[in-house]
Amino acid sequence: MKITAQNLKEIIEGLHEFNPMMGHRGCRLDVTYPEIAEMQTTAIINAAITVNKEHPEYKIVPEIMIPLVGEEKELEFVRDIVVKTADKLLKDQSVEMKYEVGTMMEIPRACVIADKIAKQAEFFSFGTNDLTQMAFGFSRDDAGKFLESYYENKIFEFDPFAKLDQEGVGKLVEMAVKLGKKERKDIHLGICGEHGGDPSSVEFFDKVGLDYVSCSPFRVPIARLAAAQASIKHKK
Repeated sequence: MKITAQNLKEIIEGLHEFNPMMGHRGCRLDVTYPEIAEMQTTAIINAAITVNKEHPEYKIVPEIMIPLVGEEKELEFVRDIVVKTADKLLKDQSVEMKYEVGTMMEIPRACVIADKIAKQAEFFSFGTNDLTQMAFGFSRDDAGKFLESYYENKIFEFDPFAKLDQEGVGKLVEMAVKLGKKERKDIHLGICGEHGGDPSSVEFFDKVGLDYVSCSPFRVPIARLAAAQASIKHKK
């Protein structure tokens, strides 16, 4: 790394944050350290090229997702790095391969300006874990200290991290879907989070127009069944 142990220690200490959830992570790291976006893009594209050469029948189309975006210019900045890096790798190796660049919709502001975000994104993946944290203003890791009192006093009827809050967080998702499709008709829309394994949440996602759900492995059977049931229900 060509730096001393003391310099490295000082850098680590300088990166310490009091509230990391709201801090220097996601695409913010790519803005301050563009080499991270270059490195990750290089790894993804090179891996896809290798797999396509060994197994051309797979026809891999990498989807590079830029997380925690809340501003169009922020996404544009990182997307430019990704595209420049990917295109150079493909050109240098004389490879033709399609890839897509999209974003994780985790910040309420991104949902409100989703039409602008869609100008830079070929797909949205709603990160409902973080979107729920940001919308409610509490941390999933710390909320357990007080949520029981909310259940006992009938303030909350369910855990908003296990079952989607359709009235609040759900409206943000629905708004973003409409705005995103208005700007980019062929945009891919999905959800990534524990809500992807909850039947009632999956039904809601299907109703508002999402294409797929992603969740923990043990939730996949429930998610597939719920998605099939929702699809049949909404076709009637």
